[in-house]
Amino acid sequence: MTEPQSFSVSSVYQQLEQALRERDVILETAGVGIVFVKQRRVNRCNQRYAEIFGHARAQDMLGFSSVELYPDEAAFKQLGAQAYPVLATGQRFKTERLMKRLGGEQFWCSLTGRLVNPADAKEGSIWIVDDISEQKAAEAELLSITTGQRLILDHAMVGIVFLRDRQVTQCNRSFEELLGYASGELDGGSSRQWYLSDADWEAAGQQCYAPFAAGHAFQGEMMLRKKDGSPIFCEVRSKAVDPSNLALGSIWITMDISARKDAEAALVQAKQQLEQMVAQRTQELNASVKALEQKVLEQQASEARIQQLAHFDTLTGLPNRALLNERSNQAIDIAKRHSSTLALLFLDLDHFKNVNDSLGHRFGDELLKELARRLKSAVREQDTVSRLGGDEFILVLPGADAAGAAHVAAKVMDLACQVFQIEQHEITVTPSIGVALYPLDGLDFDALCRCADVAMYRAKQDGRNTYRFFTAEMQAESARILLLENALRRALERDQLKLHYQPQICMTSGRVIGTEALLRWHHPDLGAISPAEFIPIAEASGLILQIGEWVLRTACLQLKDWMTQGLPPIIMAVNLSSVQFRRADLPSLVSRILDECQLAPALLELELTEGVAMNDPLGAIAVMNDLHDRGIRMSIDDFGTGYSSLSYLKKFRVYKLKIDQQFVRDLSDDPEDRAIVSAIISMAKSLGLQTIAEGVETQGQLDFLREQGCNEVQGYLFAKPMPAEEFGPFVQARTR
Repeated sequence: MTEPQSFSVSSVYQQLEQALRERDVILETAGVGIVFVKQRRVNRCNQRYAEIFGHARAQDMLGFSSVELYPDEAAFKQLGAQAYPVLATGQRFKTERLMKRLGGEQFWCSLTGRLVNPADAKEGSIWIVDDISEQKAAEAELLSITTGQRLILDHAMVGIVFLRDRQVTQCNRSFEELLGYASGELDGGSSRQWYLSDADWEAAGQQCYAPFAAGHAFQGEMMLRKKDGSPIFCEVRSKAVDPSNLALGSIWITMDISARKDAEAALVQAKQQLEQMVAQRTQELNASVKALEQKVLEQQASEARIQQLAHFDTLTGLPNRALLNERSNQAIDIAKRHSSTLALLFLDLDHFKNVNDSLGHRFGDELLKELARRLKSAVREQDTVSRLGGDEFILVLPGADAAGAAHVAAKVMDLACQVFQIEQHEITVTPSIGVALYPLDGLDFDALCRCADVAMYRAKQDGRNTYRFFTAEMQAESARILLLENALRRALERDQLKLHYQPQICMTSGRVIGTEALLRWHHPDLGAISPAEFIPIAEASGLILQIGEWVLRTACLQLKDWMTQGLPPIIMAVNLSSVQFRRADLPSLVSRILDECQLAPALLELELTEGVAMNDPLGAIAVMNDLHDRGIRMSIDDFGTGYSSLSYLKKFRVYKLKIDQQFVRDLSDDPEDRAIVSAIISMAKSLGLQTIAEGVETQGQLDFLREQGCNEVQGYLFAKPMPAEEFGPFVQARTR
């Protein structure tokens, strides 16, 4: 009895060993990873499982925490939360998860698990693991390709349709729009619906599907049918998806070529019309060739004319500024290379404006043309005579020294002063000429022009009808003018300009009845600068407009301030320059300033010099009338120093004449000055005008003026021009 039992036990062990060996073989030969997990640790696994997670041997993973196989602990807990409710019911749990290899690399895994004993999760679980990274990559690539294909279909500008057994399996929106169908309306339908007839449909099948079996594509033009029944010309291209298996269907690409067909028809018609026109055009061509030849001749003449206009003055035919600049630079370069001299003469006619104003511009132009001919006759062939514009001319004399320049200048003056006979008029003009020499006065054309221009203005200052060479003194004067002009541009903003006020005294009462605002400029570096020096610069540069407006506004504000302080109302006299007087908006500007200062117009007196008023009498009358209508007083300053026409003077809306101080200065000694002053006062009385004498410095002058009936005086005998803060006390003292 003992032996059979022993045999039975032995047999059981053999069977058990056999089962274990079979299990090990299964584990080691399985193509997937198999692991037994107990208490979150690897209890046993096969070699494939170890390889999947980057381990060389299965033994290396025994006791390995399964938490470390996940990207992080949160991922592990998430899997547990999803898996164990399923496993606890005895079911299998399957999922795909990102896992982590030994080196930290993450990869996609397929996980399938089941509890050993659903009744007791502590007995562990068995999991089958497979690396599906390549599968995931393939799926992503397939999705990308599929998405790309869909995008191509959706955005293709041509119609695309897939057919199987001539039924629509898929088409893009462009194909639907091409035939006038709504989205999805063609899906699953027969291709018959877009052919005009059954015969056309059958013919298309025979024409297209026969090449498919041979692996060829079809390309051609077809007349298709839109949904509304209208025909449409299309270019069609088609091909079988797989030539070896036509059951997989075909792909068709269509494009509307109706416009092209229309264009081709129009082209045929146009060709016929063109052929008809060729004969006619051939005849016209000969005429066109002749006309073109004439046009070429005209173009050449026009280009020559343009060249003439670009380099020569249209009035005189002399070289213009551009050609003058070019020739002068060439002459200076030659003079520089040969160490020779060169003279430049700047000529300006004296009072040429009078010719235009009295006779008209036509006579002035004729005079300039004749003068140009005379100037050309006075110089050599290598010299250049140019007209800059207006009555300004420049002569460039290569090789000429000071003696040569003086000879030419004298010759030119003699020719220019000869009488000009223009129609029935004999006209005489005189020139003023400035001379500059290279290299003494300048090394380039612009510098020589500037120097000759300065010298020409000196000739005008010295009495006109003469010539002057440029000198260092002129250079200094020109530099001084430039310096003052630049400084004057910033004088206002830097608070360098001030007003002083000289009282005007009533001859009857002795009281102060007015004051003249006088502009003063004190520069921190240049010191006090005389108005006689900077006012002409301000007028020439245009700065006088800004400065003059400031003077007018400041004087009005000051008078208003004095009156606010208790000073009795007096007249504020402000000088106007010729530039200000020609300003179109002068009357409105004055009214605006008076309104700003809340000052009565009758308290403002604008002084205008006699020369400015007589320069344009009719214009002056218009401005004076406008100012008078606004209640603003006008007076003539420096009366007697210029030429006045009594016929105009009586039309000027002025109420006062100011006798210039040059007549007042010698009243005690000079009988001529006394006679002039008496005449001015007498004339003013006869015209109903007031008079005021300036520059009164002695009692004798005052006595004579009182005897003659002069109304007002101002001068050093009473007070010098004073700052605003001293004027009020002076008036109060004078009143007492």
